[in-house]
Amino acid sequence: MSFSPFEHPVLRGLFGDAEIAELFSAEADVAAMLRFETALAAAQASAGIISEGEAASISQGLAKVDIDYAALRNGVAKDGVVIPELVRQLRAAVEKTVAPKVHFGATSQDVIDTSLMLRLKAAAFILGTRLSSCIAGMEGLIKRDGSKPLMGYTRMQAAIPITVADRVVSWQAPLCRHEERLHLLLEKNFAIQLGGAAGTLDSLGDKAADVRAELARRLDLAESVQWHSQRDGIADFAHFLTLVTGTLGKFGQDIALLAQTGSGIRLSGGGGSSAMPHKQNPVVAETLVALARFNAVQVSAIHQAMVHEQERSGAAWMLEWLVLPQMVAATGSALLSAERLILQIEALGS
Repeated sequence: MSFSPFEHPVLRGLFGDAEIAELFSAEADVAAMLRFETALAAAQASAGIISEGEAASISQGLAKVDIDYAALRNGVAKDGVVIPELVRQLRAAVEKTVAPKVHFGATSQDVIDTSLMLRLKAAAFILGTRLSSCIAGMEGLIKRDGSKPLMGYTRMQAAIPITVADRVVSWQAPLCRHEERLHLLLEKNFAIQLGGAAGTLDSLGDKAADVRAELARRLDLAESVQWHSQRDGIADFAHFLTLVTGTLGKFGQDIALLAQTGSGIRLSGGGGSSAMPHKQNPVVAETLVALARFNAVQVSAIHQAMVHEQERSGAAWMLEWLVLPQMVAATGSALLSAERLILQIEALGS
């Protein structure tokens, strides 16, 4: 049993997205954290803070560490974050002489936020591929049925005749804009977090900027000064997610309305009814509407999570953990559903 419909053993048949869910598994999170710690040691060696031999020893130890997830769970319950217990395990996995150099200069938020950025960037590429697929699929609808007539509706009332292309473009054009937005996000929004205890990286001295630049290069993330309490980048990505699901919700709503009248569309693969065997319910279209409304509600929590007190927050940060993964999952699920719905449209127009 699961609290989340995206992982529920039954409901994930409707909402599930295994590819996105994998990125938010505990194993993926820890793997990204290990990438951070390994790259941090290498970056510090490059800047002369630790030796190349020490960095190599850390890398070798972390490559074969056996993580005790039960201990991590207990550590989170006590510390509120996973890193103190994780670092304890990592230091125990390397040679004693280099153990103090593991995680040197970093703080818990550096590791957790950079892990998130690594996984969000991977998710963004997945979403981008699906966006392109939906755009291409709608282009196919335009080529096949675009010149056919379709009744236009304003304020839920029949207005004047339009073409199928007119309607499909209203679904497709925003997706093209979202694709452009995603390209901009990929250029600069997924940035490393490295600020140390209070964001000043004081323990790295005059080598701090060099370490930060090298760490960004090694992790293939944007370079940025610390953003511990500056969450506009997270909110920007959440806003993008909401735009995508909102656009797909409009697509789903239009298809459901066409299916309601039974004119202007021929749709395959509808869902059955336990009471009315003759029905073919537009399940996929309805799912898009539900996911759009879900994300529209969740994004307000991300805006609440921008209110970080002083140099670091606990409560606002936790709110992101509760909300953001589900928003990404909802967007991935919506794009999968949209791809499926496009294929179900056998004909548009009359």
